[in-house]
Amino acid sequence: MRFSNVQHAEPFADFEAVFQRRIQEADEFYAAIHRLEMTEDERRVQRQAFAGLLWTKQFYHYSVELWLHGDPGMPTPPASRWYGRNVEWMHLYNLDVLSMPDKWEYPWYAAWDLAFHCVPLAMVDPEWAKRQLILLLREWYMHPSGQIPAYEWNFSDVNPPVHAWAAYEVYKIDRERNGVPDTDFLERVFHKLLLNFTWWVNRKDHDGNNVFQGGFLGLDNIGVFNRSTPLPTGGHLEQADGTAWMAMYCLDMLRIAIELAQTRPAYEDVATKFFEHFIYIAHAMRHMAGGEHNLWDEEDGFFYDLLHLPNGTLIPLRVRSLVGLIPLFAVEILEEKALERLPRFQRRMAWFIKYRPGLVDNIHSLTEPGASGGRLLSIVNRQMLEAICRTLFDPEHFLSEYGLRSLSRWHREHPYQFACDGSVYTVRYEPGESETGLFGGNSNWRGPIWFPMNYLMIRALRKYAAYFGRSLRCEFPVGSGNHLTLDQIADELSRRLIRLFLRDEAGRRPVFGGEPLFQEDPHWRDCVLFYEYFHGETGKGLGASHQTGWTALVAKLLDEIGTTQREA
Repeated sequence: MRFSNVQHAEPFADFEAVFQRRIQEADEFYAAIHRLEMTEDERRVQRQAFAGLLWTKQFYHYSVELWLHGDPGMPTPPASRWYGRNVEWMHLYNLDVLSMPDKWEYPWYAAWDLAFHCVPLAMVDPEWAKRQLILLLREWYMHPSGQIPAYEWNFSDVNPPVHAWAAYEVYKIDRERNGVPDTDFLERVFHKLLLNFTWWVNRKDHDGNNVFQGGFLGLDNIGVFNRSTPLPTGGHLEQADGTAWMAMYCLDMLRIAIELAQTRPAYEDVATKFFEHFIYIAHAMRHMAGGEHNLWDEEDGFFYDLLHLPNGTLIPLRVRSLVGLIPLFAVEILEEKALERLPRFQRRMAWFIKYRPGLVDNIHSLTEPGASGGRLLSIVNRQMLEAICRTLFDPEHFLSEYGLRSLSRWHREHPYQFACDGSVYTVRYEPGESETGLFGGNSNWRGPIWFPMNYLMIRALRKYAAYFGRSLRCEFPVGSGNHLTLDQIADELSRRLIRLFLRDEAGRRPVFGGEPLFQEDPHWRDCVLFYEYFHGETGKGLGASHQTGWTALVAKLLDEIGTTQREA
């Protein structure tokens, strides 16, 4: 068999030189780790997180055309295949080594999982991380329409658009490690991401009003209904998370365009496009045209999905979940130093602020330099941010001893219920394994702690902290009387997540729960497992036990906390 698409990092003839360079890079990296303020147990966790990521690499071969037609000389596949999943992905031909969620339990790639994998992967092998991100955008992966394949079970499902965010994070890590910015990589992914962004705009904005739908968006059973199937009420959902992901996508593309424009002026104009598109989306989240309700609920101080019935009625689905927190992820700081080199972008931004005041009335930070001197682009203003934080940092809602829950604990005693055609749909706080059959019952976003969402929240809080500085302090935890800056809160959330894997005063790791073999046996107690998600109360690991993938983000948190402590 000829592996026409298999990745080769460098020509085989150069293998020895490449091998020696990889050894040198690894030595330098681990020397840097040991300069950080880490305990031996923290270093152990970080090393094993990296090892798990490297273990989940796997060769993956899937040709949709071959699957439909079958192998020559073998029985013809059933005709039903031509009416099932993935038939519209006839172009797809995968023949590569890929980063899997868990090559034992989930031995196939998932687009948004892989994007998160690449951030910690870049710390040990930035070339591999860059090539993985490029691969999903290649013509034998990406649909001709611009859609990125979600995962084997259904390539047409829609994952959150985090590819641009991951690409820029990997770019920054690579630049810091090697001292040279790989703008060729950034430009390469940017061109393909333009196609994907356009697909979102053309396919997922039902009414053309900058409010987006995307189905379940990887959050499985978090909603009242299965958001990937027709609603029992008819109509469609105006999704707070789908719209916020697109706002974040705009800002990630804006950030990349500004970076490229520093040396390639042609990108200045496209930076303007993403700036203005973000403004339109941010405005739509608070001012939906012709609607009595908006995604933002002023009284509750929270974002909710809106059920858009066929007769035009809008009904807010008042579930306090990650759906209403994802709007915080859409945040970016425009740094004065970078803007000084972009006079056309600055002129257009000034024109937009002056002549479109109704669109920017909620983004006062555009005209007011922050503590770091930059300008803040965000869906939420200071008052909205403070309102959300009062719920976010409340132990009775989202704040757990081990991170942020995916659903407010308030719903344990106050489940949300929606009645329709004699059926009652209920969302109740479930801190552990799912108690419902939605999405097969093997995944749960109604209470547990999920690493990727926590990581993005920490990233967002650091950006808000860079703008507001010490002028904004929030009670943490709510009810404690203790007020911290958002940077300090980001540090504390990082420590809570890291604590999942570390031995406590009694020598027990929360991730192992009540398993005596892992808690007590000297041969097993230091073999850390990086689970899919974690119990919202105890921190016990749940789901796939080998899904190092996005949970390996703990390695990046350890690096950030160690650097912070060293600089302090």
